[in-house]
Formats: sequence, C-alpha cells, structure tokens
Amino acid sequence: MGIRSFAAELLLPAALQPRLRPPADTTPKAEAASFAALSDKLSYLGKAEIKQIREAYKFADEAHLGQFRASGEPYITHPIAVAGLVADWRLDAQAVMAALMHDAMEDCGVTKVELIERFGAPTAELVDGLTKLDKLQFSTREETQAESFRKMLLAMARDVRVILIKLADRLHNMRTMAAMAPNKRQRIARETLDIYAPIAHRLGLNQIYRELQELSFEHLNPWRYAALAKAVKRSRGYRRDIVERVHGEVEKAFATAKMKVLVYGREKTVYSIYRKMREKHAGFAQVSDIFGFRIVTGSLPDCYLALGVLHQLYKPVPGRFKDYVAIPKPNGYQSLHTTLVSPLGTAVEFQIRTDEMHAIAESGIAAHWLYKQERKGSGEAQPMGAMWLQSLLDIQDETRDSAEFLEHVKIDLVPEAVYVFTPMSKIMALPRGATAVDFAYAIHSDVGDHCVAAKVNGEPVALRTELKSGDVVEVITAPGARPNPAWLNFVRTGRARSKIRHFLKTMEQEESRGLGEKLLAQALRAEGLTLPSTDPTDSEANAVWQQLTRWSGNRGRGELLTDIGLGRKIATIVAKRLAQLMTERGARPDAVTLTLGRYGADDNTPSQGGVVIDGSEGASVQLATCCRPIPGDEIVGYLGRGEGLLVHTADCHNGKRLAERDPERWMAVEWAEQPTRPFETMVQVLVRNGKGALAQVAASVSSAEADITHIDMDNEQDPDVAELRLLVSVRDRLHLADLLRTLKRSPPVMRASRVKP
Repeated sequence: MGIRSFAAELLLPAALQPRLRPPADTTPKAEAASFAALSDKLSYLGKAEIKQIREAYKFADEAHLGQFRASGEPYITHPIAVAGLVADWRLDAQAVMAALMHDAMEDCGVTKVELIERFGAPTAELVDGLTKLDKLQFSTREETQAESFRKMLLAMARDVRVILIKLADRLHNMRTMAAMAPNKRQRIARETLDIYAPIAHRLGLNQIYRELQELSFEHLNPWRYAALAKAVKRSRGYRRDIVERVHGEVEKAFATAKMKVLVYGREKTVYSIYRKMREKHAGFAQVSDIFGFRIVTGSLPDCYLALGVLHQLYKPVPGRFKDYVAIPKPNGYQSLHTTLVSPLGTAVEFQIRTDEMHAIAESGIAAHWLYKQERKGSGEAQPMGAMWLQSLLDIQDETRDSAEFLEHVKIDLVPEAVYVFTPMSKIMALPRGATAVDFAYAIHSDVGDHCVAAKVNGEPVALRTELKSGDVVEVITAPGARPNPAWLNFVRTGRARSKIRHFLKTMEQEESRGLGEKLLAQALRAEGLTLPSTDPTDSEANAVWQQLTRWSGNRGRGELLTDIGLGRKIATIVAKRLAQLMTERGARPDAVTLTLGRYGADDNTPSQGGVVIDGSEGASVQLATCCRPIPGDEIVGYLGRGEGLLVHTADCHNGKRLAERDPERWMAVEWAEQPTRPFETMVQVLVRNGKGALAQVAASVSSAEADITHIDMDNEQDPDVAELRLLVSVRDRLHLADLLRTLKRSPPVMRASRVKP
C-alpha cells in the first residue's frame, strides 16, 4: 500500500476523510455525465436551492447543445464536473449555478441581462466575472490575457467565489488536457504554474495548489515527470518499512504520554521533489525528506505538548524548527514544523496542527463554506485572504494598464515570506527580498510616500536594505519628502510598486499642467489677451473653455493644459484658437498685454514667450544629459512630444540637430536670478596614477564647496595616468570655474575641463 492511501484510508477517522480526499480519478469513467452525478453532492442545500440548480443545469445544457470537448465528450460534462468540485467545498447555490453556466456567456452568446432575468443579479455577476473579454477588442494575445486576468482578479476581490469557481474550472481542464494539441497544453500549463497555482497558494487552497503544480509539471516536462514518478514509485517500496516503523513508534509515544492525536503519513509531490532537486543541485538519492508525518491534536496547547513528545522520541535537526502557529503564513496557514532524525538516520519532517488549522491548511479560504456548519468562523484564513484581496483593489486604483496590473499581482504571488515587526510589535508578512520601502508602504501609503530613512533593530540602514525574519523595523518620515523613482529598482511588493508609480504619474501630470498653463498664458499674451477665469461660477469663461476642449479633443481644461505641458499640443496654436473664441464673445486685445507678450522678442525667438528655469520644475522640465546646462549657460527649450520641456545649451550639437528637424517646437527659456538648487555637469580630469590620487581629487572638489554625484574611469590600463569623469553638482558657471581652478592646483591633476557634446 502506498503512503498516500496508507495515510488517508487507514489512519484517519471518517470525520476527517473529506479534508484529505485524494485527487479525483482523472479517467473518463469518473467524470460526471449527468445532473444525477451532481445531485448526489448537493445534500447540504435545501430543496428550493437544488431546484434552482436544476434549472441552471437545463439552461447550460441547452446553451451547449451540439458542442463537444477536444476529447469528444459532450461539452456539458465540463460544467457539471466544475460544479461538482464547487459542491465538494459546499459553496452556496449561486456559486454552483455560476459554475454550471460559467462558459455560457463566452461560448454561447448568452447575455448578462438574460442571466439576471432568469437567475438573479448575484449569479449573473459571478458568471460575468468568470467570462473572458472579447478577443477582438485587443491587439495581441498578451494584452487580451492581461485584461482577462485583471477583470477576473477584480471580480474575485469583490467576491471570492469567482476565483474558487475559476480554480475548479482550471483544475478540471488540467485533469482532462491530454486530448489537446501539445503547444496548447504547454501554454495552458505555463499559465497555470505562473498564475493560478500561486493564487491557490495565496488563498491557502493547498490541495488545489499541489495538484495544479503537479499537472502543470507533467504537461510542461513529461519526460522528467515520468522519470521522477518512476523513481518515487520504486523508492516507495524501499521506504515502506521506515514509514511503518516510525508511525508505530510515534503512536506508542503519544499513547504513553496519554495524548489523543491523529497520526498519518504524507508523500511529497513529484513537482516539489523536482523543485528541491533544482534548488539544492542534488540528485534524487540526495533528497531525503520525500515523506513526512502530520500530527492532528485536539487543541492549540496540545500542539506544543506534542512537539515535546516528538523531541523526546527522536533528535531534532538544528535550525529546522518553524513556528507557524504563533506567526501564521500570509495565507492563514498555521502549523508547527520540525525535522527529526529517524531510527535509520534519515530526516523526517513532522507537521503538528489542530483540527481547525488542518481544515484551513487544506482548504484555505474555502474552509469558510466547507465547515461553516461544523464550526463558527474559520480561524485566520479569512482576514489573511481578505487583506490580499483588498490589496488587489488598491493596486487597481493606481494602475489602469492591464499589463502593469498583472505585473504587480505576479510580484505579490511569491509564496516565500519574511516576518518582521513594527516598533509596537505588530507582525507584518512581506515577500522574500522585501525592503524597508516595501515595509513603509505595507503600513500605509502616506508612510511610504514620505519615508526618508529607516532603522532595523535600532540601527540606521539604507532604504534598499533587504529585511530578514524577526527584524524590528522603524520608518522615519518627513512632511516634504516624496517617492524617489530609483525605488522602483529594488521594491518587491506590487503594492509599493503601484503606489510609487501612481505618485510619480500624478506628480508629473500636476507639474505638466502647471507648465502648460504658463506656456498658454504666455502665448495668449502675445495675442494681447489674458487667460479666461477658471472660476466654476463664471459661466462665460466656462463656455469658452468647453468650446476650446471640444476643438482640441480633450476631456477637460486640466487635460488640455497637461498636453501642452507635455508637448502633445503647441501652445501658440491653442492660443490662437482661444483668442478667436474670446474675440467672438466680445474680448478685445489689450495694448499693454500685447507689449508685455512681445517684449524682448526678436526675429529668432518664437512667439510663445520664455520660460524661467529655477530648478523647482520637477518632471515636466528636464535638463538634457548630453550637454548638462547650468545657470550662466545660454539655453533653449525643446517641447518634445509627450516628454515635457527639454532644456539644451545653445551650442549643443544634439539640440541644433533637433532644431533643424523640428523648428516650431523650440522656445525661449532663461535662468531665474536665484535658482533653488545646484545643477549637475560633467568634468573630465586627467591625473597621474599614484597612491591617494583619487582622495586628493575628492578633497579638491570638497574644498571648492561642490559635490561629486558619480565617477567614471577610463578602461585603458595606463600605469602612469588615468582619466576620470566626474559628475559634479555646482551652483552656476562661476562656481564651476572656481572648481576647475581648484582641481588644476591639486598635485596629481594634469588637466581639468568641462565635458561638452
């Protein structure tokens, strides 16, 4: 007898059998072929609900009439099998009905309105959440897939039954995929392994998680799967004596201690063995813990007593004890894990848990329905699952792009986790590799947006520092701080990534809107007019803005100004149209305004007027990295398409090429009298190689009251000289000249000059 049957059949009482049900037989004979096969599983529902489900079955049967699966079976066998899996979890009648009709809208042209009329809005919403979007709406398969996932995950966040039905649907498809073409099998198996199996794990549905992984591995790597499955089967006979001996000794030890527990064996799946072999770069013979034992106790204190009994019986392996009871996994899983050395010297893992913990461990968030009649509440699975589902809605609020949404969700589906503490001793679960910034955003988005530093275990650390289990993390914030785009290079959680991107996009739009308003006002001044009022109560001005936005194709005044700031629309053209609209309504050019608009302009200066640069413009105004202008340089501005205003020096070769190609997008810009910050420029320094040369150069820069923000060194291995390229931060050209003089006086420096394109 194999270990799995040994565990499930001999060692468990009937009360626990449903929770440890082995995977259903995947042969065609085991498939549900009629409603009679399903009705046997609906005894937990009332007669009226069963009648409704029968109506849904008839509706689905008619909708799929004449359709067949790839295996040649009538298509209706698939919805019945999915509904059977849903009924095994004891979901309500609405969920079973939705399972029966889950493909009706997608494949049969049934409308949502029709489902609402026949079966009510809740059932129709479930079916709609399960329905893929029309492929004709999207340009690529990837875009279609991303949007389908986004729709399904958001529906799931509103009602978790959506994903339970979807997982049942995917599980049955994976069990019956042998008739499909090999390339389609590979694609579906990869999608299942990357998305659906991790979702099942995140929600604590461990039985489904393991089976989806196993089936995916079988279809993705059939040869490896066959070889490993054969090796496991062969080794099972060798290990039977060990299993029986350990089982007997463990039961005897608990009987001596007068503790009532359930002891049963379990065997690792082929995929988990394969993954362990890959992680440890080991062969099959080196993977020792292919089998293990579970101890189910009557109460939580008994878990720790059982641990003591086991440690007295066999010696524990140091460093292999994990307490997931005191600190549950993010999906609500709770158990004590310990690895002991068996009588024959092999390592055996034991998992100790209560009956309720076992229900959550196997069925996760589905335990709410499966055991709601047996116990009230379902432990920690509900709040843990609900927290992740809520995070999906939070990510959606900041991410409207489907592919970006799916990217964030994939990041959050990492099963490994670290457990850290707030200064108030609250436990936070984060994915492995998470940083102090991830921790800050996990607390609250405002904490993340304004964090400037962090302490781990009382010691200051860099924000990119990876956290380890047990760390006590404190975040230091400042009111004026805001997210740094560089954080996107190291954050690990989807929540942090989406919040940072949302903040940066919002900030860029606000800055671009301000720049657009400034450009339009300057361009309109050249027409002798001032911008119409933005007061919502000014009906005359509002009418002008509405006419202008209709002409430009924008949804509102803010969007139009943002487009001008980003260079998507030319301010002079918009200003001429606005002047025409205002003139039609009786406005007349003012001589003083006209003079101000044209003051200082010459034949080479575009009529948009100038923009003053003081360093506080943010993302809407960028200084070109090819020439790196600083205050004192003669500068010009290029209004790129969707890029905002790019500032070049007047003698920059790249800028001159752009001016020849796109002259109408150039405009006058000038430096403010008092810039608000230092500016970066590149300096080239030739030094004699010698001990302490770099330190002397750095000291010279510091003595000139400048800062080095980046250093590059040439790759030529000259033993006598080295060429350094320093990115330095200076106030203006006078400060740069002072810095160059100071560098030239340094003993190792042979030459120092500013780098120009």
